[in-house]
Amino acid sequence: MSAPVAVTIEGSVGIIELARPEKFNCLSLKVHECISNARARFEAERNVRSILIRAQGKHFCTGADLTEVKGKLNDPAALDHFIAFGMNNLRALESSSLPVVVAVQGLCLAGGVELMLACDVCFGAETAQFGDQHAQFGLIPGWGGSQRLTRLMGQRRALDLMFSARWLKAEEAKEAGLVNYIVPDADLHKSALEYCQKIATRSRPGIAEMKRLAREGADLGIDQQMRLERDAAVRALPSDDVAEGLDAFENRRAPEFKT
Repeated sequence: MSAPVAVTIEGSVGIIELARPEKFNCLSLKVHECISNARARFEAERNVRSILIRAQGKHFCTGADLTEVKGKLNDPAALDHFIAFGMNNLRALESSSLPVVVAVQGLCLAGGVELMLACDVCFGAETAQFGDQHAQFGLIPGWGGSQRLTRLMGQRRALDLMFSARWLKAEEAKEAGLVNYIVPDADLHKSALEYCQKIATRSRPGIAEMKRLAREGADLGIDQQMRLERDAAVRALPSDDVAEGLDAFENRRAPEFKT
């Protein structure tokens, strides 16, 4: 049996590719384990400076593997492990020191949306559609969807999307703040990879610190947010990467960061 996730490195980009197109790339415990292991591997490799999550086949991901879920309904401990592992895996992606970009084609539903929401930047194909299907089948989100949707869309729009279980077209999803870039279907993976390659030229510690500030600061008051950024800036300014960046600026050349 082939692996449910293909893991490769292209240049400075670590690629995590869902590889269950015959099952619409639904998320099993094994898939979550593969994603988690790949993320940890990429974080440990100094040459990897960004992560791209994409999927094989017509659809990005239509949610959790419901066959696996049904098999755990009479085993509370196994069910809790399934939910907790998936939640922790997506939280680790969200808090990773590496920027995480996701490329979505076709349908991105329920657990697929939860995976997409845990990433930092989203590319959507022109024909992609996004939706939370849980309410349609008497389910509720279990991997952070109710919380991340609310943060990105606002409470009323998030509740409407969850209550109605309707699908958003790519343009609607972009307007709602769920998608950053919409590209032709044929260009999706190329465009997302080029973006990852571009941000891979930045200072790895600098990108990691900006991501940390944005994530951690979201739950703080404005004075605490400003202090968080002030402390980070004071630590960062004496660094080798900042010295390289300033020298590159003064000499009108592209910086070459070593860290």
